[in-house]
Amino acid sequence: MEITIKSLKFDADKKLIAFVEKKVARLSKFLAGADTDADVTLTLEKDGKAAKIQIPGVAGGLIIERTSDTFENAITACVDAMKEKLTREKEKKQA
Repeated sequence: MEITIKSLKFDADKKLIAFVEKKVARLSKFLAGADTDADVTLTLEKDGKAAKIQIPGVAGGLIIERTSDTFENAITACVDAMKEKLTREKEKKQA
C-alpha cells in the first residue's frame, strides 16, 4: 500500500508521520488489492485538527474525514471508520 501524507498549514514531524503510516497501513488487510494507494491529509482548523483519508481505487473512491483535539485521535477515528466502510463494501460484493 502506497501512503501519501500531506500536511496543510504546518510541518508534520517524523513521529506524527510514522504514526500515520503505521495506522493507515493496517487498512491493507481490508483491501482486496495490495496495490491500492491511500492519500492522507492533515489540516489545522479553528475547531481542532482534521485528518482525511482517501482511497481512490475502491468503490468509486472512499473518503473519511474526522476532526479531533489531536492528530492522533483524528487519524485513529478515520482508520476505524474506514475499516467499517471497507468491511461493508466487501460484504456487498459477496452478497
